[in-house]
Amino acid sequence: MSESYLNNPNLKCVGVPVAFTREQVEEYQRCAADCEYFISTYVKIVHVDRGLIAFDLFEFQKHIINSFVKENKVIVRLPRQMGKTTTTAAFFLWYILFHDNKVCAILANKAAIAREILSRIKLSYEHLPLWLQQGVVEWNKGSIALENGSRVLAAATSSSGIRGYSLSLVFLDEFAHVHNNIADEFFTSIFPTISSGKETKILIASTPNGLNHFYKFWIDAEEKRNGFLPLAFPWQSHPERDHDWMEKQLQVLGDVKFRQEVLCDFLGSSDTLIAGSVLSKLVYHVPIRKEQHLNIYEDPIEGHTYIITCDVSHGLDQDASAFSVFDITAMPYRQVAKYQNATIPPLLLPTIISTVGTNYNRAFILIELNDVGTQVAESLHHDLEYENLFRTEGFLQNGTKVSSGFKRRVLMGLRMTEPVKRIGCSNLKTLIEREKLLIHDFETISELSTFTQQGNTYKADEGYHDDIVMTLVLFGWLASQRYFRDNHNTDIRRTLESENENTDWLSFGFRGHEEHIEDEPEVIDEDLWIPVGKTVHDVLEDKYSNL
Repeated sequence: MSESYLNNPNLKCVGVPVAFTREQVEEYQRCAADCEYFISTYVKIVHVDRGLIAFDLFEFQKHIINSFVKENKVIVRLPRQMGKTTTTAAFFLWYILFHDNKVCAILANKAAIAREILSRIKLSYEHLPLWLQQGVVEWNKGSIALENGSRVLAAATSSSGIRGYSLSLVFLDEFAHVHNNIADEFFTSIFPTISSGKETKILIASTPNGLNHFYKFWIDAEEKRNGFLPLAFPWQSHPERDHDWMEKQLQVLGDVKFRQEVLCDFLGSSDTLIAGSVLSKLVYHVPIRKEQHLNIYEDPIEGHTYIITCDVSHGLDQDASAFSVFDITAMPYRQVAKYQNATIPPLLLPTIISTVGTNYNRAFILIELNDVGTQVAESLHHDLEYENLFRTEGFLQNGTKVSSGFKRRVLMGLRMTEPVKRIGCSNLKTLIEREKLLIHDFETISELSTFTQQGNTYKADEGYHDDIVMTLVLFGWLASQRYFRDNHNTDIRRTLESENENTDWLSFGFRGHEEHIEDEPEVIDEDLWIPVGKTVHDVLEDKYSNL
């Protein structure tokens, strides 16, 4: 019987007996008990300049290894080129050698990257003394299995290849670079299973790449909300990095990439609507309650005034229908709830909006009318008889003047046109950057980090979404209107009740933009400043003199 696996003299076959010396028995026991010693003594790696060398661990790498051994959940934030992958591969090698019947998984944004990490484990394995090896059962590009029952799988993060396995060790490599859609799928279908094991080790390591799931995990770890131990090491921790190296990286990467990949700052994309320095300081809250697709951050308070802004989609699991609830009783305004659902049909959405609006003191609602938004607004008004709908007025095409009362069309919401979006984005930027609007929701902050200037407008980067951000843009437009800024001395609810006795709808006097409208509406105000001392709540208690 051959003693080597597939005629590879560096791999021991299953069932090959080993005659241990006393010294080898003691050494085996020491390696099993001390991962750092095993790696420093027996693991070899390939250095980019020096070829195959012994793995001489740096101090920060020793810290990482010992944390991996002692803790079940570890998240590591590292600059680029710090030896993160090699360090993790060495730990995997120790783990599968000295732990029986363990199924381990390496997950990356691409299967090829996960297999590259597995190849480093295999290379180090082949250079171990045969008396330290387990017999090889399987030795493939995407998996290896040993005679002690332990194995390692390499797959993409969302891969179904690990579904169904009882995993003992999971490594998420460069998790900040996993696309949001893939990460969402992973956390929905796979992560709950692997995190349910009391002894399962989950290791996450990455360089920051925006305000995404890795950012959320990191912040939750720092705030001690998810059980992960956070480890961060600056680029200076690497003894081979000096000032000259740093200067070269800055020159090659540019300021934004340098701050992200070397300084490990959490930044959004470049050219975001909200300045990167502001985005990095936004702090999301944990919802006090989740009701299906609704995150609630503050319960309604009696006497407070709330506004809901809603962006509607077709519910075909592509773009999501979304709405945000804002408390505008006092400045700074606050996002107190958020709803987001990519599969809800427009037919069912009005009931949800109405229910939430009623709970929040019959909140005032502004709906974007583009596409299927009109259907939702009409259902809210006619079927559910929800009264507190913002309405806008748009000129008929060519400004046609007909009989009194018909020369403008009343819209039960707002058409999102270029001028409206421009005003909404500009005012939203002012509100957030001057801390006049507080955003509590993580997904909202994440979308803001990829809401960038593209040509003459702002929209989501390719592959991302801006459904929630557009609810903020609607609020930004609303808060810019003169109705909110210039009037006082009248209780808005009594005013609306009085007007409603004479009409079957509530017009708030805003004049929006209809599609194909040639004449610019008269009262949209380009001046986006909210007067000092004024809040939206103040002016909602006032009656516009032209009404």
